[in-house]
Amino acid sequence: MAKIFQVTARAGMTRVVEPVARGLLRAGVSPNAVTVTGTVGVLVGALGFGARGQLVAGALIVTFFALTDMLDGTMARMSGGSTRFGAFLDSSMDRVADSAVFGAVAYWLATEGNHSGVAAALICLAVGGLVSYVKARAEGLGMTGNVGVAERTERLLIVGVGGLLTGLGVGPALEISLWLLAAVSIFTVGQRVAHVYRQAQLVGRE
Repeated sequence: MAKIFQVTARAGMTRVVEPVARGLLRAGVSPNAVTVTGTVGVLVGALGFGARGQLVAGALIVTFFALTDMLDGTMARMSGGSTRFGAFLDSSMDRVADSAVFGAVAYWLATEGNHSGVAAALICLAVGGLVSYVKARAEGLGMTGNVGVAERTERLLIVGVGGLLTGLGVGPALEISLWLLAAVSIFTVGQRVAHVYRQAQLVGRE
């Protein structure tokens, strides 16, 4: 059911993203430029607003620029496919943006004395990196690891909604969203490890 929802949501976003991607390509904007711009936007939202406790503004800015992760990929596909450097840049900028988001959240929660929230944010930061690493390592070994309920866009949306609700006065929403995200991220790592294990077993039998 979760996968069906993900596919449906992404299909809906694609219908919005594709016209924007075509327009940017016609204007001479490259996918790599969109990648860097999106990362800078996330940094501004996370460090300039979220870390200072301006959660509503921070969440809205981060969510908006995080969606460029779909935009640059669509642009690359429309222009003939991602280059090796483009794929490298995209993955690297994703790690920078994720670190900024969860680092900013952890910092703000620490200033508020919310130690449980800080712990959840740090778990999300560490396990989020592991989710991406497992996929990259599997692909480096000639297998796939692109499964799981909590991919990058979903993770940022979960923490973004939590930050937005807390900024609007729903006090524990951010902490709850972080612990929820920590749980689904750990589950996703397990899903990907199991998926790679099954592939490795099949290869071993050939």
